[in-house]
Amino acid sequence: MNPGPAPSSTYRLQFSQDTTFTDARALLPYLDALGAGALYASPLLESGAGSNHGYDVVDPTRVSQERGGEEGRRALVAAVRERGLGFVLDIVPNHVGVDVPQANPWWWDVLAHGRSSEHAGTFDIDWDAGPVLLPVLDADEEKALSELSVSDDRTQLRYYERAFPVAPGTGDTGTAQEVHERQHYRLVSWKRGAAELTYRRFFDVSTLAAVRVELPEIFEKTHREVLRWVEAGDVDGIRVDHPDGLSDPGAYVRMLRAALGPQRWLLVEKILGVGEDLPASWPVNGTSGYEALREIQGVFVDPDGAGVLTQLAAEHTGRKESAHAAEHAARREVADTILAAEVRRIAALVPVPEAPPSTEEEPGEAADRVRTAVAELLCGFPVYRSYLPEGRESLDTAVTVARTHRPDLADVLEAIRAAMLADPTGLLATRVQQTSGMVMAKGVEDTAFYRWNRFVALNEVGGDPSRFGVAPPEFHRGLAAREASWPATMTTLSTHDTKRSEDVRARLAVLAEIPDEWAGRMRRWAAAHPLPDRSLELLAWQNLVGAWPIPAERMSGYLTKAAKEAKLVTSHVEAVPEVDEAIAAWPEQVLADAELVAEIEDFVTRIAGPGRANSLGQKLLQIAGPGVPDVYQGTELFEYSLVDPDNRRPVDWAARRELLARLDDGWLPDVDAEGAAKLLVTASALRLRRYRPEVFTGYRPLPAQGPAASHAVAFARSASLVAVATRLPVGLAERGGWADTVLPLPEGTTDWHDVITDTPLDGAAPSLGQLLHRYPVALLVRPA
Repeated sequence: MNPGPAPSSTYRLQFSQDTTFTDARALLPYLDALGAGALYASPLLESGAGSNHGYDVVDPTRVSQERGGEEGRRALVAAVRERGLGFVLDIVPNHVGVDVPQANPWWWDVLAHGRSSEHAGTFDIDWDAGPVLLPVLDADEEKALSELSVSDDRTQLRYYERAFPVAPGTGDTGTAQEVHERQHYRLVSWKRGAAELTYRRFFDVSTLAAVRVELPEIFEKTHREVLRWVEAGDVDGIRVDHPDGLSDPGAYVRMLRAALGPQRWLLVEKILGVGEDLPASWPVNGTSGYEALREIQGVFVDPDGAGVLTQLAAEHTGRKESAHAAEHAARREVADTILAAEVRRIAALVPVPEAPPSTEEEPGEAADRVRTAVAELLCGFPVYRSYLPEGRESLDTAVTVARTHRPDLADVLEAIRAAMLADPTGLLATRVQQTSGMVMAKGVEDTAFYRWNRFVALNEVGGDPSRFGVAPPEFHRGLAAREASWPATMTTLSTHDTKRSEDVRARLAVLAEIPDEWAGRMRRWAAAHPLPDRSLELLAWQNLVGAWPIPAERMSGYLTKAAKEAKLVTSHVEAVPEVDEAIAAWPEQVLADAELVAEIEDFVTRIAGPGRANSLGQKLLQIAGPGVPDVYQGTELFEYSLVDPDNRRPVDWAARRELLARLDDGWLPDVDAEGAAKLLVTASALRLRRYRPEVFTGYRPLPAQGPAASHAVAFARSASLVAVATRLPVGLAERGGWADTVLPLPEGTTDWHDVITDTPLDGAAPSLGQLLHRYPVALLVRPA
C-alpha cells in the first residue's frame, strides 16, 4: 500500500499501573529530543487488574483506569500533538481476558444466561457440547467441588476468592454443588482444559477467550471505543495483535481498513516464514517487523561457526537432531497435549472417507485415525497458516509432509484437503487454519526454541535456527525487497515478545566467531555445575554470558520458565518439584563459585566489545534501512534482557535524559558499558529520519573494496545517504584491521558528513580505517 501515513519512526512504551498516561506525558520531551516520530502504545483498553501488558482486555468499551482513564488519555494525546509526534496504538481483536469473570461484563453475562445472553454470539463457544467448561479448579476436582460455596444473597458461586454468577431462579435452594449443576457452565480441574475445553482461546491460555470479530456486529461493539479515538483524530496508526488467530484475517483487516480510512497506518503482527509474503488481498502497510529482525541480526552472525557449534550441541546432548525434526516433534507434542481440545473440535468436522471393504475399523479406531491425521496436518505447515484461497501451496505442503510421516493416513488427509478446498470459508478450513498457527507458535516458538539450543541467538520470533546467519547478498535482497514492496512496514530488533533483547543476541553473535574457545569453556563450566537436562545446559550458559552481569533471581526466573516451556524434564502442566528446585537454585550456585565467576567475567570482557560493535551495527542498519524503525523502550542504551517478564522491567529514564543532554553538548562517548554510544547512534539516526525524510528513499547495496571488504556491510538509500557497519569484528581485529579497504560513495561525490561524529569526510572513496576509527558505524549524509 501507499506509505503515505507512516511516521518517521516509533518508540514503544509498555503502559501499566506503573507507567501511566501521566508518566508518558513526562517522557515526551525526552522522546521528542531523541528523534522519535511517534509514540507507540501497548494496548490501552481496560485490562485485568495489575496487567503489565494489556493484552488481557476485559472491557473493550472503555480505556484503562489503572493507566489513567479517559481524562489521562486525552491529556496524553494533547501533549503528543503539541510535540508534533504521531500516536500509534496496539489493539487486540482476537480475545478478551476472562480470568476474573466479574471484571468482564460480557463473559459474566454469558455465564449467567448461557445461550440466551445478548453476548452469547460474541464468543466462539461450542454450545452443542453442553455447559461451558471453566478449568479453574485444583487438580483434585472432587475435593475442589466440595469446597464450593454460595454467596449470602445466593447470586454467586464461590471457589475461594473466585466468583461466578448464578443463573436467575437457579440458586434459591440446595447446596452449592446442587446449584453448580444447574448453571450454564461447569467448574472443572485446570488439567481438563487442554483436552476438553469448549470455547476457543488464545493458544493454550484458557483465561483468554476468543472473540468472533469476523461478525460485523461483534466487530462494531469491540472496536467502537478505539474507532471513536480514531474519529477524533487521536490515533494515526494501528498495530493489530495476533491476526492469525482470527477466522478470516483478510476479511477482518478489510473491515478495519474501511473503518480507519486510507490515511491511517495499519500494521499486523504477522510472523512471516523465510521467503513468505503478506497476502496480496490485505489492505495493510506491513507487519510489526520480525522478518527484518532476522535479516538485520543475521548478517552479524559468522556462518563459519556453524560446524563447531553443531558438533558441540550433538556431543553435549548425545543426539544428532535437525532443527526441523525437533520442531516437528515439538509440534506433535503440543497438538496431542495442550491443544488436544482444538484438534478434537477439528476432527469432528472432517468428512471421514469410507473404509475399504477389506478393513474393519471399530468406531473408536476410526475417530483416532481422524484425530491423528488432523494433528499431523497441523504439524506439516511450512508457515503459520494459509488464508484460503491464498496460501494454497502451504496447505499442499502440509498434506505432503503429513503423508510422509504417516502414509497410512493418506485417505483422511486427502479428504481434509478436498473439503477445505471445496469450501475455503467453511468451518473445517477455518478451524484448521486458525489452529495451525497455534501449533506453530506453541510447538516451535514456545517449545522447540527452548530445546534445540545449538546457537540461541537464532532462536527468535520470526527466526529459523536451521539457517546459520544471513549472508550479505541475502541481507541486501531482503532490504531491497522491503523498500520496493513494503516501504511503510515496521522494522524491529526488540519487542515485548522477543526471546532475548537485541544486545544479548548481538553479544552472543560473537560466539560464532570463536566457537572453539566457547565450546571448551562451556564444556568445562557445565561439568562443574550440571543441570537436570543437557540441552538446558546449552541454553543456560549461552544466556548467562549473553545477559551478564545478571542477578541470580533474574536468571532463576528465566531458567525456570525456559525449562517448563521446553517440557523435557518439567513443564507448566506436569511440574516435577525436585527438578524445578534444582533449576531454580542453579544460578545462585554458579554465582557463589568465585573461581568460575572470575572466568566468566574474563570471557565476557573478551566478547563484550565485539558484541557492542554488533549492537551499534544492527541498530544503525535498522534505523537507516527501509521500513519504519521501532525502538522498544529502553533499548537506546545497551540493554541485556531475556524473555518476558524480564524485558518489562522498569527503565531508568533519568539516566537516559542526562546522557542525551551530554551528547547534545558535543560529547563523543567511548563504546563502553554505559551505553551512551548506542544512544548517540540511535538519536543521530532517528533525528535524521525525522528531519530529512527525503534522503531515506530507494535502496542499493554499497560494496567496500579491499582486503577486509567482507567485514563491511553498507547501503545507500538515495544519492545523499549512506549507512555502513562493521560485521564479524573479532575476525577483523585478527586480520589486523581495515588496511587499505575503502568505501566508494554514490556518484563519486565528496560533500559527505558523518552525522554520528559530526565530522566531514575526505574524498569520494574514504578509507574505512579512517571512517570507522572512532565508532564501528557511520551514517553519511550530503547537504540538503
